[in-house]
Amino acid sequence: MKKLNDTMLMDDYELKMGQTYFDAGEADTEVVFDIFFRVNPFNGGYTISGGLDNIIDYINNFKFEKDDIDYLRSTGQFSEEYLKYLENLKFTGDIYAVPDGTVVFPNEPVITVKAKTVEAQLLETALLAHFNHASLVTTKAKRITEAAKGRGVMEFGARRARGTASAYEASKYSIVGGCIGTSNEKAAKELGIKAMGTMAHSLITFYNDERKAFIKFAESNKDNCLFLVDTYDTLRSGVPNAIWVADNYLKPNGIKFKGIRIDSGDLAYLSKEARKMLDEAGYTDAQICLSNGLDEYTITSLINQGAQFNSLGVGDNISASNDRLGGVYKLVAVKENELFAPRIKVSNDAIKTINPGFKKVVRFYDNETGYAIADVVALKDEVINKEEYVLVNPLHEWQVQTIRNYTVRELQKPIFVGGKQVYEMPSLEERKEYCKKEMNTIYPEVKRLENPHLYYVDLSKKLLELKKALIEEHMVNAEERGYTYALRKN
Repeated sequence: MKKLNDTMLMDDYELKMGQTYFDAGEADTEVVFDIFFRVNPFNGGYTISGGLDNIIDYINNFKFEKDDIDYLRSTGQFSEEYLKYLENLKFTGDIYAVPDGTVVFPNEPVITVKAKTVEAQLLETALLAHFNHASLVTTKAKRITEAAKGRGVMEFGARRARGTASAYEASKYSIVGGCIGTSNEKAAKELGIKAMGTMAHSLITFYNDERKAFIKFAESNKDNCLFLVDTYDTLRSGVPNAIWVADNYLKPNGIKFKGIRIDSGDLAYLSKEARKMLDEAGYTDAQICLSNGLDEYTITSLINQGAQFNSLGVGDNISASNDRLGGVYKLVAVKENELFAPRIKVSNDAIKTINPGFKKVVRFYDNETGYAIADVVALKDEVINKEEYVLVNPLHEWQVQTIRNYTVRELQKPIFVGGKQVYEMPSLEERKEYCKKEMNTIYPEVKRLENPHLYYVDLSKKLLELKKALIEEHMVNAEERGYTYALRKN
């Protein structure tokens, strides 16, 4: 695993809040923060968690270097006592997280940090950056590979990513999401991913002759003779020339004609016509690869139209999708008198009123079907009944459902305990396979692209009662202090 010190990747307010805790003598007070998100991206029914490998690397290398301290001193914003504290600061807390590739849902803690105040506060930006980007890419890749229905999807997005670091991360997490390879050679080299690619139009335009370009490519790439056929005219030029080269150069030289790629035009129509031409020429095993701005919706449409293809090349819709996850990092508990006292942020916007306390997430699986029934967010020390459980909708408490004959699984695993890593990160292929198995436990209605079914994320009765009591307490206090108008405004 790479070693990278990103300790200074934090927002300014985190350092200032850290100094506040330090000056108040609260630096050693233990707190609990949750990372969660409020809405699934892409108008979808699920999200795939990612970024844990980078988070582990970040925590293991968390340390302020001398030049970091020198820089902070030069700003004139921090005391020498606080800078000395930062100079010796290491992460000594606990982190719990769901494994990469886990299907997760809004408003449940995906990552939980239990640590001293300054330690926990300074982690916020880096943890969110790693979680948000990785989860977004993994989710998009999974939506696309699910839509492909078993056809191989290659990640081709490095050139369209938001910078080289983003390109590298997108290549990595696309594999967890189900892609079979990447065009990114750096990622392939460092991560053991299969590098995949064909040719660009510039090769054909350089020679100004499709047949010559295809032959030149074949001379140098005997095991990868898949020709790009849409530079001039797919059906009247590209495909016929690919067949001519296969007949007159590849066959005589014992080289296999792998197939063609179509990168523009009406992909459904062109692929069907190209398939006929290849089959009539005797190349029934020649593959067709489609590319050009594909996403889960266009792929679904292509399949519904009977498009003929074996694989897909998908670029910017994986590496630079037009959406965001919006994961947040919220304080949920503070240790007082050896117990973790819950904290809550209250808002008139119900979605922004957080679930308080040191918590866990448990998933219920139907023993007959194997499908996940619901997730329940509960307090950390709660014991979940293994025989019968009453699910309660936290927004509509009259909506209850009693379930039986289920298996319960706690989603989060300990990653760091006392500052020491206790979790062994699986390989990319292991995470990919795990993600695939996870998806097989989710009802098809939750995974559908249009109007997905809302997966149940409920609160335990104990947590729901705690949340209501804290909201009431804050409202009463606000009334007594004359803050009611301010609360209603905000």
